[in-house]
Amino acid sequence: MHDPAFASALEDQIDQWRAFLRRRQTIHASDINELEDHLREQIDGLAEAGLDREEAFLVAVKRMGSLDALSLEFAREHSDRLWKQLVMAPADPAAPQPGLQTDGLAAVLFAVAAAVAIKLPALFGMDLETHASFYARNIGFLLLPILVAYFAWKRGSQTMPLRWLAAGFVLAAIVANAWPLTPGGSTELLVIAHLPVALWLLVGVAYAGQRWDEVAGRMDFIRFSGELFIYYVLIALGGGVLTAFTVGMFSAIGFDIEPLVATWLLPCGAMGAVVIGAWLVEAKQSVVENMAPVLTRIFTPLFAAMLVLFLVTLLLSGRGIDVEREVLIAFDLLLIVVLGLLLYSVSAREPSTPPGLFDLLQVILIASALLADLVALWAIAARIGDMGLTPNRLAGLGLNLVLLVNLAGSAWLYLKFLRGQGGFARLERWQTDYLPVYAAWAAVVVVLFPPFFEFI
Repeated sequence: MHDPAFASALEDQIDQWRAFLRRRQTIHASDINELEDHLREQIDGLAEAGLDREEAFLVAVKRMGSLDALSLEFAREHSDRLWKQLVMAPADPAAPQPGLQTDGLAAVLFAVAAAVAIKLPALFGMDLETHASFYARNIGFLLLPILVAYFAWKRGSQTMPLRWLAAGFVLAAIVANAWPLTPGGSTELLVIAHLPVALWLLVGVAYAGQRWDEVAGRMDFIRFSGELFIYYVLIALGGGVLTAFTVGMFSAIGFDIEPLVATWLLPCGAMGAVVIGAWLVEAKQSVVENMAPVLTRIFTPLFAAMLVLFLVTLLLSGRGIDVEREVLIAFDLLLIVVLGLLLYSVSAREPSTPPGLFDLLQVILIASALLADLVALWAIAARIGDMGLTPNRLAGLGLNLVLLVNLAGSAWLYLKFLRGQGGFARLERWQTDYLPVYAAWAAVVVVLFPPFFEFI
């Protein structure tokens, strides 16, 4: 007869294993029951062979494969399940999927909270049209804490201490609103552009929870950010079409609802769509066909060819880069896109796979971006030497230096990987460890630039 306490411990282990499987939306309750039967058969067979039941459990779980592998297998075989679950009630009332349904309802409630938040300042006479500067500075404080709260609810006990995240938001809000910035001035525009970058790191901590200290946790946040951007663009495109039809239909019967659309529908919809997009990414994270890695495969060779062509043209023409603000923004956005392509290719790559043609394309892309960044740095430094220091030039110089270090480190580690002198995991760690550097630079711009340049 087995020890009852020992048997209870085994049942607890199996219950935990079932709980982990239930988090994978591609695996149904009936699948879990079937897998559990197979697991118990393995345990019984190993126990009869002489292992104690705790050892038998560990060996049986390993034989069945990791939970991610199981999820991957079911995603391949049942890729049609997830989207049906998102919009339909469970077909089998006896085996409902309460987790997914509850998540959807919670996402709607948090989206409504975000939509309400954007209208709260109007209660104090601060409408969007006449107080655009206030909304531009504080949009992150109206939206991102709600996104953090959604992840805190979803992660439960795995969430990092919320008091530290709340303190970060409060401190950032005080700094952003305490400076007497000149409306429309350079330092105000820099604060508006850089503040969300610093705050997004707090969202990442909430998203990853206790896994933030792990490379895998930070890489999951990178994947989430890219997928959220794609979903948000798709939602925005659909919302734009819906809005156009709505305005057109009401205009056909003599009602002008454009003011209502501008003051309510668009701002509230834009806020709520962020939370809905986050829910969609979370719900679909177990499905194989994620969008960001697929787009990376398409655009990496195109961006590499464009940068090579740009550098060749620059060399043959002998012309320099215009370092006006709009050009700097566009150029830095290009380099950020290149880093994004690198990040998502890294996140989707199997580290144990040997180097291939796509890896060579990645190195060409990184090297071209690195050279383009050096050209931009030279142009900015020359402009500062000729015409003096301005907030935009210093911000461009600093950001390009931050990008330069990231690109140089990536190029070095990728070349070592291609030559068989280092593992691919080192490149992944370098990318995820570098995330706080961007947030730190954004914080420097927000906190130090305004008083240094006398709030112009």
